[in-house]
Amino acid sequence: MRLEFLGAAHEVTGSCHYLQMGEVNLLVDCGMEQGPDLYVNQEIPVNAAEIDYVLITHAHIDHSGLLPLLYSHGFRGKIYATRATSELCNIMLKDSAHIQMFEAEWKNRKARRAGRPLVEPMYDMDDARGVLEHFVPCAYNEKIAVCPQITVRFIDAGHLLGSSSIEVWGTEDDKTVKLVFSGDIGPGDRPLIRDPQYIEEADYVVMESTYGDRMRKHPPDYAAELAEVCRETFSRGGNLVIPAFSVGRTQEMLFFMRKIKTENLLPEFADFEVYIDSPLAVEATNIFHKNVEECFRDRALDLIRKGINPINFPGLKVAVSSDESKMINFIQKPIVIISASGMCEAGRIRHHLKHNLWRSDSTVLFVGYQVPGTLGNHLLGGAKEVRLFGETIEVKARIANLAGISGHADQEHLLQWVKAFGKTPKRVFVVHGQDHVCDEFAELVERETGVRASAPYSGDIYDLAANACVARGSRERAVKKVKDARMVSNVFARLVAAGERLLAVIRKLEGRPNKELGKFADQINSLCDKWDQ
Repeated sequence: MRLEFLGAAHEVTGSCHYLQMGEVNLLVDCGMEQGPDLYVNQEIPVNAAEIDYVLITHAHIDHSGLLPLLYSHGFRGKIYATRATSELCNIMLKDSAHIQMFEAEWKNRKARRAGRPLVEPMYDMDDARGVLEHFVPCAYNEKIAVCPQITVRFIDAGHLLGSSSIEVWGTEDDKTVKLVFSGDIGPGDRPLIRDPQYIEEADYVVMESTYGDRMRKHPPDYAAELAEVCRETFSRGGNLVIPAFSVGRTQEMLFFMRKIKTENLLPEFADFEVYIDSPLAVEATNIFHKNVEECFRDRALDLIRKGINPINFPGLKVAVSSDESKMINFIQKPIVIISASGMCEAGRIRHHLKHNLWRSDSTVLFVGYQVPGTLGNHLLGGAKEVRLFGETIEVKARIANLAGISGHADQEHLLQWVKAFGKTPKRVFVVHGQDHVCDEFAELVERETGVRASAPYSGDIYDLAANACVARGSRERAVKKVKDARMVSNVFARLVAAGERLLAVIRKLEGRPNKELGKFADQINSLCDKWDQ
């Protein structure tokens, strides 16, 4: 009965935790790192083919983005997530695969000209489609018996459509332990989705700390602030460019834009147009429409019941094809452009930055957290020039931040969430925060709750029966990540993974009839004979 921390330990992204209950191997989240890699992360301690189950807290790529890679390495187990998370992963993992393949193709064109080795994408569309077949959609607040040793329940975390904290009851040798994985906790009072639910009992709690070092003031009137940014930008004759996550933040921006229109907060530019330039955002918006009853808060539901779409309004345009995206930059009047990715690391937003950063009349408005090391973070930090598509772009546009808007709870709300457990937990593990924030917030939790709290590093292993750390992971700092670190130089790693999967399959066949085992052994030997020659 052990818990091992793999990703998002003393780091903000790449969430992944390994839980072993007897012979059952389970992952909670399987996320991709975004931005710089601070510490060397421990690999999953068993072969991917030996992972029986994966639980996903929500669809953001830093929690789900390595699922196709897990599949390519042999995983064929079941993935449990809420219904909305399953639907969002269906589009987000395909989009991630498309980006991986596009970037590899672009780099290989340059590599061929320079005589350098070609690269392979981390995973491809077949891997994304393959892993999606293993999702098991679940309802909120229902106990699900995953197997005799594991029971789970998904609780609304209020962070994203379908986001959840996950209660896990694990049994080994007739002893049951309850763990709670917070996922990302929302701040409450969101325009569309519900507030996070509190959980009252657990033996162990694994919780995020993204904003564990800061307090936000009472949320301002975001629609009014957004209207003022539009007014200033349109008056100069420029465009308002908003880098926004396709899932969650884009839909919130549409809610505020609708409010500007319906409440006439911008009368001098009442007919302004808003362009969503992200096929993923368009698909995600459709999924929002399908999940209103299960995920939307009451005031959003009230609008819908009155026949009002809370994220639609006159002047809203969408660009799906690449030609439609390119045409946006030829529009001669001031407009709002909402495009992904939210941290400006990939996607169509980079084209709009190329066309607008050099313009002193335009504004680039950030509406979400920018991981240190990303292009978005550099721009917010005052960068004077940036490189886009091999070209140096001078930054003359106004760079602004819509302060306070976030999908993450601040320190006060994080403490409220963990205090709901009272003194029942044996230990609280603090993850998913910047290096110093994890340690500082763990100290704060222990001081405020009286419950023992710690901030594990990648590779730290805890014996849950004994409530003790039995192995320490590496504190080694990672080498600075290069831009194409997600790529691999050859496919040998895939071959090794296939071989490891074969071994995992063989181990599971013990006890089968001798005739079947002999036939399988002959097939393997025949294949080996072919390649030996």
